[in-house]
Amino acid sequence: MKLTDINIKKAKPGEKARKMFDGGGLYIQIEPTGGKLWRYRYRFEKKEKTLYLGRYPDVSLQEARERHQEARKQLARGIDPAVAKQAHKAAGAERTANSFEVIAREWLENWKENKAKTSVRLIICGLENDCFPFIGKKPVAEITAPEVLAVLRRIEQRGAICSAHLTKSTISQVMRYAIATGRAERDPCPDLRGALKPRPRVTNHPAILEPARIGELLRAIDAYHGGHVVRAALRLMPLLFCRPGELRLMKWADVDFDAAEWRYTSTKKIKEMIVPLSRQAVEILKEIQHVTGNCAYVFTGSGSTVKSLMSDKALIYGLRALGYSKDEMSIHGFRAMARTLLAERLRIPAEYIELQLSHKVPDPLNGAYDRTRFIDDRRKMMTAWADYLDNLKIADFSKVVPFSKAV
Repeated sequence: MKLTDINIKKAKPGEKARKMFDGGGLYIQIEPTGGKLWRYRYRFEKKEKTLYLGRYPDVSLQEARERHQEARKQLARGIDPAVAKQAHKAAGAERTANSFEVIAREWLENWKENKAKTSVRLIICGLENDCFPFIGKKPVAEITAPEVLAVLRRIEQRGAICSAHLTKSTISQVMRYAIATGRAERDPCPDLRGALKPRPRVTNHPAILEPARIGELLRAIDAYHGGHVVRAALRLMPLLFCRPGELRLMKWADVDFDAAEWRYTSTKKIKEMIVPLSRQAVEILKEIQHVTGNCAYVFTGSGSTVKSLMSDKALIYGLRALGYSKDEMSIHGFRAMARTLLAERLRIPAEYIELQLSHKVPDPLNGAYDRTRFIDDRRKMMTAWADYLDNLKIADFSKVVPFSKAV
């Protein structure tokens, strides 16, 4: 007699497991605990076997019959249904192990070594927010160009054109890693050439380059009343012309007053830097040491404990408070200011300037960056630059300190 949903539902457990047959080897086993399990009993190569088909009611009577019929068809083709089920399960596990998200996280662990934390966070956010929800579970070998384009189009639609291009580059790197490790055969990203909107034209950071106006800016900074910490940071930016984020992360442990040096690891190039400190820079640091000297960082927040870092927006807000608009002067503009005037007014060799800016300068000997390269010349350069800025503040343009190479 064939089974019905009614008699399956009414079936009560006993002290021992019992079976209710539906025909053709399909039956439901009623466990003493109340569980109801679908099974198919069959013979393969003269051996009796049992195939588990699921639990009732998660697998209905109709679904159990369909699975039973599929197993019978496999058996008729000379395939052991139990072996076929194990192979299918293994294939699913392999697909999961080779999903885009799994491969991407594996690639990320290798890629992020010696990368700046900000860069790593940017890539992780792009993957987790824009990629994984849409192609994360898909086997990396099955990802197509249209699927990647759909991911990138969603980013474009919110106006993040540069992010779309960055995400495309990230996906391409993951795909190439999958190819290298034998889990994919090709990268679909090159097929998308020309499919994205072009990146917006990059404009230079606004900077004041006229000596007279620089003098006005320096005097305005000296008169800043928005807080001792921000004022000190603003005063140091033109003297040191480092990246704003690097100044913000300056630690007292990295400042050597005896050697008049600040040593740190560049956040962008991941290399050790030496910044010679002019007399003026040392004076500013000693002044602010009375305020934050008991903290790890030189530039702290304004909370009651003054233990937190100064906000990454503090300097730009300080410039705006002084009346300088975003089209007129940026914090990065201090770097452009130094680069331009050191070359044009003080006639400093470009190689010294680029090294101090932490830019890559070819080394004819070994091609590697040497933090001590031209250090004596750079020390003289930083002193000449600080003196030149002092002259601009008093509006005496005639006093351009001559620069000569160190012996």
